Amino acid sequence: MTGDGALIIIPTYNELENVAPIARAVHDVVPGAHLLFVDDGSPDGTGALLDELAAKDARVRVLHRAGKLGLGTAYLAGFADGLARGYRYLIEMDADFSHDPKYLPGMLARAAAGTDVVIGSRYVAGGGTENWGLARKLLSQGGGLYARTILRIALRDVTAGFICYRREVLERLALAEVRSEGYGFQIEMKVRALRAGFRVEEMPIVFVDRRVGQSKMSKRIVIEALAMVWRLRRQA
Repeated sequence: MTGDGALIIIPTYNELENVAPIARAVHDVVPGAHLLFVDDGSPDGTGALLDELAAKDARVRVLHRAGKLGLGTAYLAGFADGLARGYRYLIEMDADFSHDPKYLPGMLARAAAGTDVVIGSRYVAGGGTENWGLARKLLSQGGGLYARTILRIALRDVTAGFICYRREVLERLALAEVRSEGYGFQIEMKVRALRAGFRVEEMPIVFVDRRVGQSKMSKRIVIEALAMVWRLRRQA
């Protein structure tokens, strides 16, 4: 698929070296897709570079925010923008090439065929990770098992962040009630979609650790996710 009708939302904070290459790589495989970068006031000049990219390419836009407001709110702002502008598919994606753009046509094809939420999954047959240390593998897989067990869901990659939503999903979910960040946000969105009866499927991807820059993961994000799982369990 060429990506027509798709908005790819990419949050950024100090991703100066990644944004131009990721924009080119996306448009190499889905030339019709539009990109919305949500920049949280990056002190390294990412926002200014994004403005230059947007000035040269009508398929690129930038949403500037005053400070580091978090991954979850960045995606929610992107969803609101995309729904208001009438996009059919809204995609979450990282700026650092851990989510390979080569998977975008397949995700969009599945969505066009009727899948409401397409998850780029590390933990189904054909998926995997590269350049991860043992501690990160244990955190990811252990956290996923913890969430699946407590929430009683069958998804293998509950913390995945490479996701394509059909607009109907985001229109029906109570996005104003979502308060989670990081891992917690990804888990909560999947659970809300499942409980609303949407068709959620995983497709295999290989997740490669970032090429340049620093991870945004923190202890606070992990602790929030652990607590949020129990809140979702109580809501059920």
